[in-house]
This record gives sequence, structure tokens and C-alpha cells, in this order.
Amino acid sequence: MKRLFYIGLIGIILFEVMKVYFIMPFPGSQRMNSLDFAYFLHSYRLGIRSLFVLLIVIGALKAFQVKRKWIPGLVTVIMLVVVYYFNFKMTADSIFKEPKVLTFQPKAGNLLKDSSMVVGVEYNGEVKAYPIRFIVYHHQVQDTVGGKPMLITYCSVCRTGRVFEPIVKGKPEKFRLVGMDHFNAMFEDATTKSWWRQANGEAVTGQLKGEMLPEVESVQLTLGKLFELYPDALVMQIDKASETNYDSLAKYERGKSKGDLTRTDSLSWKDKSWVVGIELNKISKAYDWNLLKEERIINDKIGETSLVLALSADEQSFVAFERPADSVSFTIRNDTLIANQALYDFSGKDLTNPSIRLKRIKAYQEFWHSWSTFHPNTLQYQP
Repeated sequence: MKRLFYIGLIGIILFEVMKVYFIMPFPGSQRMNSLDFAYFLHSYRLGIRSLFVLLIVIGALKAFQVKRKWIPGLVTVIMLVVVYYFNFKMTADSIFKEPKVLTFQPKAGNLLKDSSMVVGVEYNGEVKAYPIRFIVYHHQVQDTVGGKPMLITYCSVCRTGRVFEPIVKGKPEKFRLVGMDHFNAMFEDATTKSWWRQANGEAVTGQLKGEMLPEVESVQLTLGKLFELYPDALVMQIDKASETNYDSLAKYERGKSKGDLTRTDSLSWKDKSWVVGIELNKISKAYDWNLLKEERIINDKIGETSLVLALSADEQSFVAFERPADSVSFTIRNDTLIANQALYDFSGKDLTNPSIRLKRIKAYQEFWHSWSTFHPNTLQYQP
């Protein structure tokens, strides 16, 4: 009977560790295909814990009928510490908290520098910007833009910014950060408890596996460039409750982070090298950031779609648009895109005829290891 007591204690300890290990960035955990097992542990956690607690109760009397009662007592304390730590300190949503208050300011009231990087969203005449130095900590911000609910997400380990409509089966849904898989953040919906991948908005396990969140078009620009293009934009400000966790020096957004998971490789096509990823009609292609910095503009084609990828003089803001035809090549002067004597700004607007706009293409700055993991058949642009 005494053995059952220790089996129960050790079982709970191992269970609590494994439940967190497989969905957090511990050594080796993110390179395994263990998502379904992790979801099983999470889904049946109450039943598994109850089983081990039953064993502890059955064997407790015999376990404490010994001279050295401090031994079972010590093991019990260790078990309680592990349970507390792995449920209230090591979970993703307890480490990376959502903002308690969302505050926005126009250009006149904004406190951030123009060099700050933001994820910008435009809808129904309203433009909002979410500074990367804030959302890299929060991982998700739930907001509305132009009256539409939005889920603004960012994964620091993949360097992926994505915006989705938090709509599941036609109904608004709430999400929480639950962990990560293959180094990419995962969110859990409140209704079915399915897990959703941040990189593409796909439910990767659970009742809704295979469902997709509708993606919303977004851009990654410096705040200065955003205000230049959208003077009436609103910018998310500091959440005072989270201020000490923010990247106040903007090391991450500039590629200066020293962490193993968030650092940047300066050479091309390394795990932590930056690329711009584009997917069109199920064809994926990656563009080396170092090459883009050299060229500033790339005219290319993916499948049947001709495109232009451009980088601003600030070497941070980038955009991609469809070219009217393969024979139409763009050049860049200052931050003006030029083709067939027509001039366009970085929003795609024709500067002589504002009613004309280039069609924007979704393009993402990302670590190479992330883009290649979730787009295994991706092409690599070669000049």
C-alpha cells in the first residue's frame, strides 16, 4: 500500500512536467511530433490527476506509519510545489499576459518613436497600429478595427505577425495563449478547447482540427512610415501593467536580441535569418532579407502572378503588390515605386490618380526556420 502512495506522488510530478514540457520551449520538446500526445494530456488532465490522487489516498496511511515521517512529508511538499509551479508559473498565459487595458493615440498624442516597428491593420476606413515591442510580449491582442473584431498575434520565436478574425463557425470566439508547437505559438479557443497555430490560423488539434481562422490583411512598417501613409492612424500605447515586460530598447525588432530563441542570424538562409515569405495559389516562396536590403526592390513571379517586393529606405518597412503584367517592371526612388511613368506610394496608391491602387499581396517577415517548417515545399528566390 505504501508503494501506491509513492507511485501516485511521482506520477503527478511526471504528469505535470510532461503536460508543460511538450508545449513550451524546453530542450528537444519543439522538435518532436508530440502535439496529439500533449493535447491528450491536457484534455484528460482531471482524470489523470484524480487517478494519481486516489493512489496517494489509498497508500497515505501506510506511508506515514514509519519512523522517518519527514520522508513522505517531503515528497508530498515537492509534489505540491511542482503542481503549483507548472500550473501557475510555467503556463504560457501566465508568463505572457494579455493587456489589461487597450489605449490608442493619434499621432499628436503618441509617445512612441517614429522608428518603432508596428503591425498595421486597415479596415472600413480605420487604421490601427500595434507596436511589435508590445505584442512580442503579449503574443495576442483582441481588438476591433473599423467595427470588426480582430485578433492581432505575434510569435517572437518565429518572428511571425498575423492578424485574424476571431470567428469560429460563424460566431465570435475568445482565445488564450496555450503554448507552442514546432516553436510557433498556439492559441486555445474558449468553446471547444481546440488548439490553433499562430503562423496560419489553423486548428491543429482538437474538435475543430483542420478549420481555419479568416486572415486579415496587415502590413509591417515603421511608425513614421505608417503615419506618412495614414496620417489619421491610431497607435496602441503602453499597458502600464505590462510595462516592465516590454522590449523597451527595441532590441528584438532590430534583430539585436541575444536569446537563443529570439536572436537573429546575420548570414542568409540560416535558422534565424530573416526572410519575406509569400504564398500565392498554394505556391510558397521566400526572399532573403539581406538581398532585399541590397536591392530594395525585387520584380518576380509566383505561379501566374507577377509581383513586386519593395523595402523602404528605413530598411524595415516592406510591401508587396501585384504587377499589372509580367512585362511591367518597377523601380524605386526614395520610397516611391515607379512603373510605366506611374508613381505609387507604399500603400499602393497612384500619386497622380489616388483612385487607382495596386493590389496588395500578403507578405510576411519571418525567421527562415519558421517559414520553411510551415511551408516545407517553399521555393527560395534566386536573382
